[in-house]
Amino acid sequence: MMVDDDSLPALRFGPQVCGALDHPAGGGSREWLVADGTGGYATGTVAGLRTRRYHGLLVVAGPDGSRTMGLTALDAALTLSSGAEVKLATHEWESGAHAPAGHRYLERFELVGGLPRWRWRIGEVVLERELAMLHGSPSLAVVHRLVSAPSAVTLSLTALVAWRPADEIRRAGDPPRVTQVADGVTVEDAFRLAGPGWRSRGEWWQGAFLREEMARGLPATEDLWCAGGFTTTLAPGEVAEVSAWAGDLSRRPPRATVVLGVARRRARAVVAAAKPTDRTDALLALAADQFVVKGPDVIAGYPWHGTWTRDSMASYEGLFLGTGRAVEGAALLHRQAGKIAGRRVDDVLAPEEGVDGPLWFVHAVDRHVHATGDTHLASELLGTLDAVIAGYEGPEHTFRAEVDPADNLLAIGHADAAATWMNARRDGLPVTPRDGKPVELNALWVNALSAVARLRERCGADAADLWSRHDLAHRSFGKRFGAPTGWLYDVVDAPPGAYPLGGDEHHDDPVLRPNQLFAYALPYAPIDPAEPRAVRAVGAALLTSLGLRSLAPSEYGYRGSYGGPEPDRDEAYHQGTVWPHLIGAYVDACRSAGLPSTGLLTGLETHLEEWGLGSISEVADGDAPHQAGGCPFSARSVAELIRARARLSR
Repeated sequence: MMVDDDSLPALRFGPQVCGALDHPAGGGSREWLVADGTGGYATGTVAGLRTRRYHGLLVVAGPDGSRTMGLTALDAALTLSSGAEVKLATHEWESGAHAPAGHRYLERFELVGGLPRWRWRIGEVVLERELAMLHGSPSLAVVHRLVSAPSAVTLSLTALVAWRPADEIRRAGDPPRVTQVADGVTVEDAFRLAGPGWRSRGEWWQGAFLREEMARGLPATEDLWCAGGFTTTLAPGEVAEVSAWAGDLSRRPPRATVVLGVARRRARAVVAAAKPTDRTDALLALAADQFVVKGPDVIAGYPWHGTWTRDSMASYEGLFLGTGRAVEGAALLHRQAGKIAGRRVDDVLAPEEGVDGPLWFVHAVDRHVHATGDTHLASELLGTLDAVIAGYEGPEHTFRAEVDPADNLLAIGHADAAATWMNARRDGLPVTPRDGKPVELNALWVNALSAVARLRERCGADAADLWSRHDLAHRSFGKRFGAPTGWLYDVVDAPPGAYPLGGDEHHDDPVLRPNQLFAYALPYAPIDPAEPRAVRAVGAALLTSLGLRSLAPSEYGYRGSYGGPEPDRDEAYHQGTVWPHLIGAYVDACRSAGLPSTGLLTGLETHLEEWGLGSISEVADGDAPHQAGGCPFSARSVAELIRARARLSR
C-alpha cells in the first residue's frame, strides 16, 4: 500500500522544510499537484497550509473549461490511548494565528511518482497519508495508515466542503447543501464523500487566511464550511480509506488503496514510455503527463490556466514527442485542425489564443512528421495547413494578421497590438504593444511557409508557389529586421510614433527582447546563424538561471519584480519578467550559432524541487534571486525543458 517504489522518481523533504511556514523555501511555499486527466486536480503545500483559493483536494473540471472547488480539506486528528487529541492539520487565520499547527509534527513529505505522502510523528505514534486521483475521472482517493504505535488510536478526519468556482472565495451565508447517504454525504448533489464512521456537524469556520492571495492583491480571507467528519479506530498497520468523487454519484470508484495502486502503475508506464536517461527525465515525464487531458488537449498551467491553441501547440514537441506519446499527439493535431478550420474572422478570441497559434500548429505538425515519418498524417492535415497560410493571406485575414504584399511579411494592426504572446493589458490597453511586424511572428511565418512547402512535396503535391512566397518573405526578413545595434528589431513598420526610439523612416523598435531568438531557433529559421552577435547580446542581457528576461534591464520600462496586485503584475509580465520556456529557443539559437551551451539548464533542473514540486513555474522575477511566480505548474516551461535537454544530448 504505502511501500516505496524504487522505479519511480521521488522528492523528499524533512522536518526543517515541512515545518517552515514563513521561509520562501519552506513547506508553506512549496506546492504539489495531482491532476485527474480531465482538467481537475488536487493541490496544496508541503506543510498542509492552504495559501491559495485554488488549494483543495477535489477540484472538478466542467465541460466548458471551468473548475469548481469541492472538497477543500480533510483535517486529520489523532486521539491517543492517553486520551490526548493531536490535530495534524494546519490553518492560518486572519488574526495571524496558526491553529491547528500540525506542520510541527511533520517528519517527512515525499512526492513519489507524482503522488504526495505525508508522515507525522507524535512520539512513538507515526501516521502516514497518501492520496491519488483516478485518471480520467474527477475522483480522489485518500489513505491513512498507522505505521507504528504502542496501541490502537482513534483517527478523525474533518471534511471542509464547498461548491464554488475555483477562482472565487466563499463567505459565510447559506451553507452548501449536504445530504447524508450510506457511509458519507453528498454535497450540492455535485460530489460525494465516503469513508468510515461519518458524523455530521455543520458550522462555519470564519476568517481563513490565504497568504498567496494577499500577495497577489486579491481578497485573502474566506469562510470554510465544516460538514462533519469520519472517525475510526486504527491498530498499527491498519488503514482508513476515504473517497471523494463527482459525476455519477451512484457509481462508486474503486477502493482508495486500489486507486493508489493503479496510479503507481500508471506513473511507471508514463515514465517507461518516455525512456528516461536519468532521474530528471523521469520527473519531467510525470510533469508533462499532468498537462495532457481528455480530448486530448493541453492545460496551459495549473491551478488557473485553461486550454489554448498557442500553448498546446508550442508545447507539443516536448509534451508529446519528447515523452513517447506520438499516437496521442496525432489525435491532438487532428483535434486542433478541426478547431482551426472552424475559426472565422468575426470570432471573439481570447488574448491567449493570439495571432500566432495557427503558425505554432504548422510547426507542431512539421515536427511530428519529421520525428515519426508519418506522411499519412501530413496528407490528412495538408488541407488545414494550406488553410492556415490562406488565413493570413486571404481577404478576410482570419487569424488577425495580414500579409503585406510588398514584402510578404505579416503585420498586425493597433486593435491586435496585444495579440502576440506578449499579451498583457492594463485598463484595456496593451502594456507591450506589438502592432506592426513583430520579429517572432514573422520568424514563425517564414518557418511555416517552408514547413508547408516541404510537407506538400513530401505528400507529392506541388509547392512552387509556396516556395516563391517563402523566398520573398525570407529575403524581406533579412533586409528589414537587422538593426544597427547588432541585434534584431523587435517590431518593424510600426505606426508612426509608436516607438520613439526607432528609426524615422520605418518606425522600427530596437528594444532588446528575447523574441528575436526564434529567428535563429526555428527549424527553417530566416536568419543565417553564422553571425552570432544578436544571440550573444540576448544572452548577455537576458539570460538567467531560470530562463530569459522579457526585456533587458537597461531598457526603459524594465520591471525586475513580478508580484503585487494584478495591475502591477500585468505591467511586469513582459517588461523584464523571466520566462522559463524561452530557454528552449535560446538553446536552439546557441547550438545553431555555434555558441557554448553547457550548463544552460542547471538552474531549471534544480527548480524542479523548489516551488511547484516536480514541475517548472510559469515565470520568475527579472532580478536575482529570480523568485518564481505565476502558475507553479506550467506546460510550456516543462515542455521546453524536456525539448532543450533532448537537444543538448544529441
